[in-house]
Amino acid sequence: MACLLRAATWRLFPWRGYCSRGTQGELSKGFVEALKAVVGSPHVSTAAAVREQHGRDESFHRCQPPDAVVWPQNVEQVSQLAALCYDQGVPIIPFGTGTGLEGGVCAVQGGVCVNLTHMDRILQLNLEDFSVLVEPGVTRKALNTHLRDSGLWFPVDPGADASLCGMVATGASGTNAVRYGTMRDNVLNLEVVLPGGRLLHTAGPGRHFRKSAAGYNLTGLFVGSEGTLGLITAATLRLHPVPEATVAATCAFPSIQAAVDSTVHILQAAVPVARIEFLDDAMIDACNRHSKLNCCVAPTLFLEFHGSEQALAEQVQRTEEITRHNGGSHFSWAKEAEERSRLWAARHNAWYAALALRPGCKGYSTDVCVPISRLPEILVQTKENLKASGLTGTIVGHVGDGNFHCILLADPEDPEELLKVMAFSKQLARKAELRRAVWMEDDRHQLHLENPDNPGPTPI
Repeated sequence: MACLLRAATWRLFPWRGYCSRGTQGELSKGFVEALKAVVGSPHVSTAAAVREQHGRDESFHRCQPPDAVVWPQNVEQVSQLAALCYDQGVPIIPFGTGTGLEGGVCAVQGGVCVNLTHMDRILQLNLEDFSVLVEPGVTRKALNTHLRDSGLWFPVDPGADASLCGMVATGASGTNAVRYGTMRDNVLNLEVVLPGGRLLHTAGPGRHFRKSAAGYNLTGLFVGSEGTLGLITAATLRLHPVPEATVAATCAFPSIQAAVDSTVHILQAAVPVARIEFLDDAMIDACNRHSKLNCCVAPTLFLEFHGSEQALAEQVQRTEEITRHNGGSHFSWAKEAEERSRLWAARHNAWYAALALRPGCKGYSTDVCVPISRLPEILVQTKENLKASGLTGTIVGHVGDGNFHCILLADPEDPEELLKVMAFSKQLARKAELRRAVWMEDDRHQLHLENPDNPGPTPI
């Protein structure tokens, strides 16, 4: 079945075909001049420093730079670039803010990096329909700043101030996913440039409503495709009302089991929690140091509730009952906006807090999603395996939807330690698969970056 699906995808989207044709040579001078003819000389660079900047992200991987970087100003130029590269068999790698953690911007076969940050307009805001149309260079924070006085907001929050279309391409999640869903749940329509330069509107031109029973779900096909099917040049996103009231809290537990059991029980009790994040003791210690928190160094839940004042009181009471029953203590409430911002800033900076535990080392983040019923078991085992491995690492995750990350720290100049990291990652993948989990940390990216001849996902 998988082979048939791959074959069908290749026929529908032949871009993968020329992306997989061995190592790409350097671009000819004539081809670079053709790029300049499309976007203008100031918007094309082959400088080594610029290419190096666009050939890496926040990931652990040793990425390779593209052969050229271009900055299109509009969708027409993107279409022309796509046609030009397609005709010449040159790979294209889309680039947003470079905040990814899985090596998605790595030019494994050279090619042209298309930096979409100059296309940064908010094209249409439909307040009555709770939707907005944005270009690919608009970031999450820029959109919410624009929406500040509208009574609406865009809740998907992966931590980094990523570009919204980059979030679409990677199928981003975040701390609010348990209440508001992931990017897959919040994209209504996409404008995509296909191989050859053809323009596609996945839900039809101009459509911005949620429900449609007509035709294929092409929007869902492109969400999470990571640039392998086309270049996203505009996205229509679903907006949500700003909650009337918000309160956040932290609660420490005697064990990982107790913390994650509380998560499961809170969800089973139908408490409409907006955020519920797990941090192990090592992660809490790192956040205390990096973000100047004063949390008890123990497995901890960060929680947030949205709703009316009356609804919040009921949610808080039920949550306190559940956490106490599971041994929760040091329950601390953050009711003021400044307190909440400080708490969630610490959570969003968890990656950098972990890196600070071993200055000079690089971080490798796994990304595992399991059925919520299997979460306590696999988290406890992951912590035990981490201790046994001798590696320095922390565990943090969006446990409300069964997702967690293990951030492993390693010296990039120590081959033995790097092998330990890879071995731990593969062991975790096997355990996740045995529990009918979805292994999301892209080992496929790692395999392809180490061995370009290995078939795997290749950026356009």
